[in-house]
Amino acid sequence: MRFFYHSFRYYRRIGKKERKEREVHMEEEAFWIKQVLAGNKQAYGHIINKYKNPLYATILRMTKNPQDAQDLVQEAFIKIYNQLGKYDQKGAFSSWLYRVAVNHCMDEFRKKSSQIKQAEINEASAVNTKHPEVILLKKEKNRQVEKLISTLPEDERIIILLRYANELPYEEIAETTGMPLSMVRNKLHRAKKKMRETVKKQGGYYNELSNGG
Repeated sequence: MRFFYHSFRYYRRIGKKERKEREVHMEEEAFWIKQVLAGNKQAYGHIINKYKNPLYATILRMTKNPQDAQDLVQEAFIKIYNQLGKYDQKGAFSSWLYRVAVNHCMDEFRKKSSQIKQAEINEASAVNTKHPEVILLKKEKNRQVEKLISTLPEDERIIILLRYANELPYEEIAETTGMPLSMVRNKLHRAKKKMRETVKKQGGYYNELSNGG
């Protein structure tokens, strides 16, 4: 009984220590954020130094390309700097920072995906000059998929794009978003169900995103 009592006290002390450390980190972050918003651009270097490595690791998992990851991290930090005034300090700054960065990556993936699709359409148009309705059908399907994805809540939209635009396995999506694996699966299932229902209501084209695994 004494062993369990001492163990409880030990873990309680550890818990207090971790909470205290978190509070100190949050106070430091709040100070640097305040400094940046007051016009001290050099203060932003402290935020970059703290998050550049974990953010790079996250984006590298998404891109599978070190150079692309490095470029996206730099772009993300510019975006975070420009949007810093929108951080309401209600939630953890790290969560907000990652959300801005991941959203930026998703935007870039969408652009790249659209460029690839357009190239495919252009190539198809050269082959199917006698069948312009084939080209129009493909363009319409692409537009519909993008519209469907844009109607989803932010967390579901990110998961859908990580899964299909970037072809990440469930485990890596969980690592990238910080969500439990079960939550990733549930949100993906829910997002696909919403897309399926929207397609059926609109009587539109059925797409592999609303159907696939």
